[in-house]
Amino acid sequence: MFHHRPSFESQEHGLHNQKLNKASCSAVLSLAYQSLGVVYGDLSTSPLYVYKTTFSGKLSLHEDDEEIYGVLSFIFWTFTLIALLKYVFIVMSADDNGEGGTFALYSLLCRHAKLSMLPNQQETDEKLSAYGVKKTAETWQSFALKSFFEKHTKFRKGLLIFVLLGTCMTIGDGVFTPAISVLSAVSGVRIKVTGLHENYVVAISCVILVVLFSIQHHGTHRVAFLFAPIVTAWLLSIAGIGIYNIIKWNPRVFHALSPVYMVKLLKRTGREGWLSLGGVVLSITGVETMFADLGHFSTLSVKIAFTFLVYPCLILAYLGEAAFLSRHHEDLQRSFYKAVPAEAVFWPVFIVATFAAVVGSQAAISATFSIISQCCVLNCFPHVKIVHTSRKIYGQVYIPEVNWMLLGLCLAVTIGLRDTNMIGHAYGLAVTIVMFVTTCLMTLVMIIVWKQRVVTAAAFLVLFGSIELVYLSSSFFKVPKGGWISLLLSLTFMSVMFIWNYGKLKKHEFDLENKVSMTRILSLGPSLGMVRVPGIGLVYTNLATGIPAIFGHFITNLPAFHQVLVFVCVKSVQVPHVRAEDWMLLGRVGPREYYMFRCIVRYGYKDVPHENYNFENRLVSALVDFIETEGKVKDEFGDTDTDPDTGSDNNNIKNVNENVSERVFTLPDHEEKMVRSLKEIEESVSGCLERHPGLKDETVQILKARESGIAYIIGHSYAKAKKSSTFLTKVAIDVVYSFLSRNCRGTDVVLNVPHTSLLEVGMIYYV
Repeated sequence: MFHHRPSFESQEHGLHNQKLNKASCSAVLSLAYQSLGVVYGDLSTSPLYVYKTTFSGKLSLHEDDEEIYGVLSFIFWTFTLIALLKYVFIVMSADDNGEGGTFALYSLLCRHAKLSMLPNQQETDEKLSAYGVKKTAETWQSFALKSFFEKHTKFRKGLLIFVLLGTCMTIGDGVFTPAISVLSAVSGVRIKVTGLHENYVVAISCVILVVLFSIQHHGTHRVAFLFAPIVTAWLLSIAGIGIYNIIKWNPRVFHALSPVYMVKLLKRTGREGWLSLGGVVLSITGVETMFADLGHFSTLSVKIAFTFLVYPCLILAYLGEAAFLSRHHEDLQRSFYKAVPAEAVFWPVFIVATFAAVVGSQAAISATFSIISQCCVLNCFPHVKIVHTSRKIYGQVYIPEVNWMLLGLCLAVTIGLRDTNMIGHAYGLAVTIVMFVTTCLMTLVMIIVWKQRVVTAAAFLVLFGSIELVYLSSSFFKVPKGGWISLLLSLTFMSVMFIWNYGKLKKHEFDLENKVSMTRILSLGPSLGMVRVPGIGLVYTNLATGIPAIFGHFITNLPAFHQVLVFVCVKSVQVPHVRAEDWMLLGRVGPREYYMFRCIVRYGYKDVPHENYNFENRLVSALVDFIETEGKVKDEFGDTDTDPDTGSDNNNIKNVNENVSERVFTLPDHEEKMVRSLKEIEESVSGCLERHPGLKDETVQILKARESGIAYIIGHSYAKAKKSSTFLTKVAIDVVYSFLSRNCRGTDVVLNVPHTSLLEVGMIYYV
């Protein structure tokens, strides 16, 4: 259930953002080059279908240069304002410890304003190095906004739904990007092979998609060395073609960059020009992926790649295509491949375009896997199998169930619609919603995290939000023409996520309400009123404090338990990654003679449990260290330890064990007061008795219990709605949540519990 995070020390392993601040120029440039194949594959293939989709409606009847110039002006300013100004220069500055995307912004807000709907959050989590909450001067605007969300649970739930909406739209990109990119690239062959039927184009596209999804289990890193050269060759090719078309067909096309042409377009075409904006927005598809994939690279490297290569190449490509169209109005639906200057150039461009479409699809698919894994960690998606595909590049995962589901949806969209214009309408709606969600979250980040004035945040919201709302309104009118697919997919995913999260929260509330009384436990004596057999019993629970109901249910039916009892709580925190030294928290439950402990395991929303991690040895080593260092220093309660923050006995603590970073103390009633963090203990437990003959008796008992064996006790729970629940609640819990629970991976599989040592306790949760 634990994993060893791969090193980020080399360029191939993906340098962490903080380390890159001191990296050499060559390292940053190298990462900028590598980012081309991962981050910009989706964005760079947009010229394949932007003009075609924009002129797919009645706007194609307007064949004057004014309309072409107007569309070009919209593309240029949209690309400049949204992609360059908003994302590159503003949004990327809001990374969460080097991670980007919707969840990164939500994570920042949750840490600074306590907006999280996740249970088990504790004050000790704020001491994590990655938590990064600086004690800056609070502004009245920030304080007022925090207080508002903290007082109104409904608005916190609304914010979570809003984040899930943006997340589900991003997942939809994993369906639409492969469909529209591959189909657009392959359809270009009909220009040279005129007799090729549309069915063959669709069939070839489907074959490519099946191959693409079939090789996902090998991982992106297997062919990653090919990605950057392909995208680089693609960008340079379309830039070169653009320059050629500008010089040959219309050198005055640069005049179209004036925003005056946008006004002229809307005046001349009216409603049709406004509806065409749903195609213009496709020029910036992939900018959210650029932000979401930030974790593999540094902010600086991504900014350099976009500013100095991606941006100028794409602008030249759009300029060149507009110059060609200004002299060839009849080719509006075949403009990209028609603009290729000669047949000798056509086939190389066609091949590179097809490979670039595959690379762009790969980026969207990988981003979808990453998002689903984050949702699983944050209890917003049923547990699925998550496999790390790379030991070098952390965060590259493969999810078999999601992969084949995406393939089925992608094939259905490709075969069912068969038209890049209709797919583009669905794609455009998804993209605009995701961008608007990001804008709203960034506005909150500016006020709550950055402590900016409301005027500054409002200016950001008005400038970019108004642009995106214009595109969003245009895209909504395309719902009957394909946009409904985007809404249907997103609402389906969002319903699954929200119901799963709702069920998890209700089960946690049930656990809190049915905790076993500590007074009752203490009254039973050290034997806990039952037979204590040799060995260590690990009771897995969702509770970070208190005795879970599953323990009382177990001893009621079987009055025997192990000599050493450890309550294990595995939980996620609102940071992308938790360092190895901060993973485990230990504390004692009750007096020493009870041999009862608590172990809290924390990981971030981008951490995935590693299959080969030896949890048993680590836990026993931590318990030994905990017992041996406990009581060395007296605290204010007259029991163990002092707070290391005071610095009074830090040297003494480090002499006892250099791996101890915090201390623990208990109140006279033996309730847990706080826990302490333990770094990884390198030495193995085996042979510990021979090497250290002076160990405490309690330590000797722990090691002997380890030799007797370890048992894992996990609740096999069923959730049922109460009789007094509403009809919708009964449907959500008894039907949807129950179905998802039966068909997802079990808790024992998720936690990688060995089946030979597993004990399951059946319980019914009435929620």
